[in-house]
Amino acid sequence: MHPSASLTEFRVGSFLLLAIDTCGPSGSVALGRIPGRDLEIFGQTELAGRTYSATLISAVAGLLISAGLELGNLDGIVVVNGPGSFTGVRVGVSAAKGLAQGAQIPVVALSRLEVLARKSGVPSAALDAHRGEVYLRLERSIDRTGRAPVELLAGPEELAAIHPVPPRVAVCDEGAAALLARVWPQTQLVRTPPPLASDALRPGEARLVAGAAVDLAQLDGHYLRRSDAEIFGADVAAQAARAESKGA
Repeated sequence: MHPSASLTEFRVGSFLLLAIDTCGPSGSVALGRIPGRDLEIFGQTELAGRTYSATLISAVAGLLISAGLELGNLDGIVVVNGPGSFTGVRVGVSAAKGLAQGAQIPVVALSRLEVLARKSGVPSAALDAHRGEVYLRLERSIDRTGRAPVELLAGPEELAAIHPVPPRVAVCDEGAAALLARVWPQTQLVRTPPPLASDALRPGEARLVAGAAVDLAQLDGHYLRRSDAEIFGADVAAQAARAESKGA
């Protein structure tokens, strides 16, 4: 099944999906099939941090070869597009685009926070964003608005301003756990293993069924904050200008 497949075909078909997650300190790729309500994982390969650009495509090829399949057999690609490492997010998104483009494979994008929330069974989730901040997913039903969950970058001040606080938050790293425990002592932290690419397969299939495949030209990372270059770029430019004026 490819982009021309009907919604009815997606609902009754057996999806063969590739999932990519290179957002965290380590990454993974997974190959699985979802016939009906079942999930059959053909294989999953974990990728060491900072090696994604060198190992991602070969890991995908290895999974397909092991399963006796080709890229063109895929019904969809699920890419976890952040938040997380800028480099990791970009590598994963670029790989998904490159793999999908030639073979005309539909792609759906998922937030890593959503994958963590689904894995834990807790609607709200947090990831360490470093610099004393967390990437946070809040279930909007806690403020009775009925709106969809919201994701944001939050430090101690932003966390302290949120009312009411969620009763439970899923965490998978010590950085997020420590900050939330300090600012929201009344919130139960649900410690969950870090999400893997295989955890994105089922929610990714749901997105495909819902017709939420993305336009590859519009696919980008879900960063929730500016890159270091953007944050520090003005300061670096000012320093360079001062140095140049001194040397003149």
